[in-house]
Amino acid sequence: MRLIVGTLAAVGIALASPVVAQAQAGISVGMQVTDAAGGTVGTVTAIQGDNIRVKTDKHDALLPKSSFTVANGKLLFGMTQAQLDAEIEKSLAAANSAIVAGATVNGTGGAKVGKIDSIAEGKVTITLEDGKKIAVPQEGLRGNPDGTVTIGYTAAQLEALVQNSGSSGGAASTDTSGN
Repeated sequence: MRLIVGTLAAVGIALASPVVAQAQAGISVGMQVTDAAGGTVGTVTAIQGDNIRVKTDKHDALLPKSSFTVANGKLLFGMTQAQLDAEIEKSLAAANSAIVAGATVNGTGGAKVGKIDSIAEGKVTITLEDGKKIAVPQEGLRGNPDGTVTIGYTAAQLEALVQNSGSSGGAASTDTSGN
């Protein structure tokens, strides 16, 4: 009996997979996202590969397509708007708490590029591995759960920014918020 139930479950999953793929293909920008009770969660603002960008009343979040089901021209999501907003805020708070003096800063690809020297007035001064300093907007950094911080540049790119600023040991200031 277990073999039959297991086989039926496997057949059900195999048959459901194309339906899920077809349903996800019907996702479009502007679609309304609702919770299981029909409450508004947000609106699809972009589709980026296997992810969907959803705008709630407070936040803009990139979520995996696999978290949604298409039904009646809307996307169903397993959380309410309040639950999703709370999770996003919890994640942002955790990320921001990692951006502190002494934190290791990693560049793209995960390689260490330096350490945070100081934070003041929305600017973060990073001491690069070669001892040079660069000041970047705090919003150009992302805190990570392991306590490190990521910037969207490689060590070589940061070095070039410092060189191009004409700095000879002082803190170069540059806008990295676009990364």
